[in-house]
Formats: sequence, structure tokens, C-alpha cells
Amino acid sequence: MMFITGPLYSGKRTFARKFRGSVIADVQDAAAEIQTPEQLEALARELAEYDIVIATEVGGGVVPMDAGERAGREAAGRLACLLAARADCVVQMFCGIPTVLKGELPSC
Repeated sequence: MMFITGPLYSGKRTFARKFRGSVIADVQDAAAEIQTPEQLEALARELAEYDIVIATEVGGGVVPMDAGERAGREAAGRLACLLAARADCVVQMFCGIPTVLKGELPSC
């Protein structure tokens, strides 16, 4: 599985189109609904079945005042860590430029 992360509108989906396989995007939204670490682990296992998983980085901005929104961001960050650990290749996108953080890119 390839895990692609980065800020909004950084070119994650465009980059993912270069590769074959099943793709799921915006997985950080699914993490916001999670209540327990066990549920987060189960979600990570389920998502790792895709060939390419795309998540928007949510931890680099302003910390929300609302406790629920903070919890959602925390869950999204923890999910990203779980997915990166499972991934064969982790790519961070910034300004349309991919940086491989783990592994090697599969052939297009």
C-alpha cells in the first residue's frame, strides 16, 4: 500500500493517478468518527487493503477551540501514523512535489 499525505490542494490526487490500483481519499474524515483505539486500529487495517490511501495533513494549522474538533484531529493524526507504519511507501506532497519518506515508489 502507498500512503500519500500532505496539505489541502497539494497535488495528492493528481500524483496518485500516475499509479494503478484501488484508491481511497480523505480518510482523515473517517477518523473523526472513531471513539476507541481499537476502532482506529480496525479502520487502519481496513484502509490498508487499498493500493493507495490519501489523507490530508490536519495537524499543521490552528488548534481548534472545540474539544470535539481537537479530538477529531488527534484521531486523524493517529490514523496517519498507523497507515504509515503499514505502508510499503509513504509520500508527502507539498506544492505538487512528492517526497518519499518511506520505501520506494512503485513503477507507473
